[in-house]
Amino acid sequence: MTDALVPILAATLAAGTPLVFAALGELVVEKSGVLNLGVEGMMLCGALAGFAATVASGSAAVGALAGLAAGAAAALVFALLTLTLQANQVAAGLALSIFGVGLSAFAGKPFESVALPAPQPFALPALADLPLVGPVLFAQPPLVYLSWALFGLVSWFLYRTRPGLVLRAVGESPAVAHAIGYPVIGIRYLATLFGGAMAGVGGAYLSVSYTPMWAENMTAGRGWIALALVVFATWRPGRVLAGAYLFGGVTIAQFFAQGAGAAVASQLLSSLPYLATIGVLVLISRNPNVIRLNAPVSLGQSYHPDA
Repeated sequence: MTDALVPILAATLAAGTPLVFAALGELVVEKSGVLNLGVEGMMLCGALAGFAATVASGSAAVGALAGLAAGAAAALVFALLTLTLQANQVAAGLALSIFGVGLSAFAGKPFESVALPAPQPFALPALADLPLVGPVLFAQPPLVYLSWALFGLVSWFLYRTRPGLVLRAVGESPAVAHAIGYPVIGIRYLATLFGGAMAGVGGAYLSVSYTPMWAENMTAGRGWIALALVVFATWRPGRVLAGAYLFGGVTIAQFFAQGAGAAVASQLLSSLPYLATIGVLVLISRNPNVIRLNAPVSLGQSYHPDA
């Protein structure tokens, strides 16, 4: 039983990692009052940049940094449009997502026949030898460990530091934050760039570590699931982490079910993560007070100090 459980749990953590990066990044963005629907496009830009940089350099670390930079660059375009030029955040985010899909498909053509060596997990000495938890928690790729560190840093920053309190204040009432002297636009710029960078790292993890190859639209809707996760988690980091691994587990379950020869259409099994997303959102929407109490008050609302 244990021998069968270990690979499932380990694969669940690996499958949930790109969602951890993208959703935690978007959580910080939304806490500042900005709604960026372009996560899918930023993840694809990060996936392509990370893969191309890894092929050129032979280093997965360089690929992760390239993915981070690509995601941040895409987020900068969104920030310029929405924070400086006051464009509608929903429309700009959708445009960014569509642009990222198209740009990555076009620029990624030369890499479609290229494959990277399968990455080896980084086993932590002594801990990896522990029964059950060792191979599950302590024999993972480095970016999985980095995602846990990111969770800890985001949780600490938002709820244990003064800058985190300021960020949340900007998301609740940008006019009040500006009145007492905080640079609302600058804070939102930084939050947006951080969210884009994390989406880019999540995309790079997919193409460099999780499936070491490039394929058109390889995120397969993970950016949209990350957006749903933030709502599902009611803007709380702990719930984001749990939700990411829940959806990762659903994804892995359908692969194991297919491998076991389950008498269910493969198309239906492949749709399980998305059906789970819809189901969770429907359950949450039954109690709008939960969302209303936890959502940043100014979420999606443009603000300019001179307005």
